[in-house]
Amino acid sequence: MNPYAMSVLLSSLSIGTTITISCHHWFLAWMSLEINTLAMVPLMSKMHHPRSTEAATKYFLIQASASALILFTIMLNAWLSGEWTMLNMQTQLSTVILTLAMIMKLGVAPLHFWLPDVLQGLDMMTCLILSTWQKLAPMALFLQINQNLNYNLLMSIGILSTLVGGWGGLNQTQFRKIMAFSSIAHLGWMMLILPFMSSLTLMNLVLYIMLTTTMFLMIMNMKAINISKMTYSWMKTPVLTTMMMMILMSMGGLPPTSGFMPKWLIIEELTKQNMMSAATLTMMSALLSLFFYLRLSYNISLTTTPSTSNSKLMWWFKPKSNMMLPLSVTLSTMILPLTPMIMNIYL
Repeated sequence: MNPYAMSVLLSSLSIGTTITISCHHWFLAWMSLEINTLAMVPLMSKMHHPRSTEAATKYFLIQASASALILFTIMLNAWLSGEWTMLNMQTQLSTVILTLAMIMKLGVAPLHFWLPDVLQGLDMMTCLILSTWQKLAPMALFLQINQNLNYNLLMSIGILSTLVGGWGGLNQTQFRKIMAFSSIAHLGWMMLILPFMSSLTLMNLVLYIMLTTTMFLMIMNMKAINISKMTYSWMKTPVLTTMMMMILMSMGGLPPTSGFMPKWLIIEELTKQNMMSAATLTMMSALLSLFFYLRLSYNISLTTTPSTSNSKLMWWFKPKSNMMLPLSVTLSTMILPLTPMIMNIYL
């Protein structure tokens, strides 16, 4: 893609997200969401491949449907209240429709079916943008209106998403689909705690973006798209392979990695709210996610690929160094001892 066109599209993404985060006017927030969508579609179809075209078409149709629902909801709310502010939701119906539209944009269960197929048709960098940056604007809206949301609906969506994310990733071999179901499971944890403590949702979102960015950077460095190709990774970069195993454990929430911290605090808050059944279900779903992360770790670092070559070394060009990778790996694995300080900042 032309560098000038790429810079315009990335600037549109950042401007749309910034406006959504900073505004308190529903119509302006809707317009910025549309700017995000229209900037993302050309990025998705830049490969000129039938799969990327199909992914861009699916993404556009889903986002357009969700935007139509959001526009209908805010017009209904403005008609009943006489104002466009986000802090005044008049009816329960408009709140429910808005919640469903936002989870459709995020790819949260039960409206998650588009996300694995769309990610499978994209290149890794576009997958990274869709899995991280595109979550910021809808989550910012959720954080602003969380006092008006139906907590029973959010609890049901959160539990269902954690279960779907755990079960759906069990039989996947493609990394992009595994990361899609990982996104569904992590967003389920965020939806679960949103009505009770929005600061925990924000902290979980920050750590999710950190972990997902690190994982995609490692995959791009190794130039692998499925599990079978990852079995060559220990011949190429043994240190990076070891770090990837630690990142996978952190994504699964295994102590003492950084990913354990949000799950620990969310379970603690659910226990304080006397919601033991919800806490138990989410912990069981976390075990499902941890199982396929452990399977990935086993296939990457503890197995040897069948090879007809007599040499243990592979012909492989030296990759370009990425200065972000050491910092992101450190933050994704070693910030659990900083939990008291982070709690003072967020909570």
